[in-house]
Amino acid sequence: MLFNLIATHSTSHGGFFNLFHYLTFRSGCACLTALLISLALGNPFIAQLKRIQRGGQPIRTLGPERHILEKAGTPTMGGMLILIALFSATLLWADLTNGFVWAVMLTTAAFGAVGFADDYLKLSKRNTKGVSKRMRLGCEFLASLIAGIWLQHLTPPELRNDVALPFVKDILIPLGYAFPIFAMITITGFGNAVNFTDGLDGLAIVPVIIAALVFAFISYLVGNHVFADYLQLHPIPGTGELSVFCAALIGAGLGFLWFNAPPAAVFMGDTGSLSLGGALGSIAVAVKHELVLCLVGGVFVAETLSVVIQVLWFKRTGKRVFLMAPLHHHFEKKGWQEPKIVIRFWIVSIVLGLCGLATLKLR
Repeated sequence: MLFNLIATHSTSHGGFFNLFHYLTFRSGCACLTALLISLALGNPFIAQLKRIQRGGQPIRTLGPERHILEKAGTPTMGGMLILIALFSATLLWADLTNGFVWAVMLTTAAFGAVGFADDYLKLSKRNTKGVSKRMRLGCEFLASLIAGIWLQHLTPPELRNDVALPFVKDILIPLGYAFPIFAMITITGFGNAVNFTDGLDGLAIVPVIIAALVFAFISYLVGNHVFADYLQLHPIPGTGELSVFCAALIGAGLGFLWFNAPPAAVFMGDTGSLSLGGALGSIAVAVKHELVLCLVGGVFVAETLSVVIQVLWFKRTGKRVFLMAPLHHHFEKKGWQEPKIVIRFWIVSIVLGLCGLATLKLR
């Protein structure tokens, strides 16, 4: 919004106002704005959630026993705090004429709406079922399919239907009309992958922040033709503006972590986890780095695979591969303390983030 206002009157302003034309300046401001909004609204927002929810988030009786004792009564839907800060900062600092920004924001909002409905039903019915799996996946697939088609049309024709490979600079996989299906699977997959990971205090939000940091950098480079050519990336004009969105996501995530750090004062709930995963997936599709997201978001991938493997193997043999799925519960069952699991998963996420950045030079 500020960018558009300043750009409209650019002929009458100079000096300081020229800073608004720089993505790096607006990204930094978006990050700081989202962080301050999160910190300012956090305590009153959590207090209001406690008044409304009373009993807090319903805890699965099939989960680790200590969760019932330690986490009972903690309010959920903290993802709304993240989304308020994220959207406010993005609307304030991003170029609102950019189609990529709107495609990613609306996809994030759509996944957040599905998560909100799920959280609301869990709270109102006082159980852990929420929206039916079929309805939930149907809404997610529809939203991500629309996003895939939208992002496809925003992409230059020569890259529109292709998937780029990390580490390989000249090879593109042509998907043709199947590309929106691929985008749909990527966005929906990561929405649910973050949802699986969100089971311990602070576990999901830090890998999200790390992935957002990596993709803020990738968006900036891919959107800049000079940098893209130097690094032999595939340039996509307009995607640089997504670095503002990613920076806002980092700030909103840091602000939420202030209240979600162990012991958590609030959980993000499906409102947060689905929307954040949908945001990362749609950004990756926009900048043609879907496979790099699988590397950077390796923690999310591992958590999802643990669930898939557990379910398939149990149906086939009646036995379990893991003590409990998702993967973080397996380590809980092995006797690891929650802070140890969370911090070690953070470390893995940092390493994977660095590997993701390394692919930019190795391509």
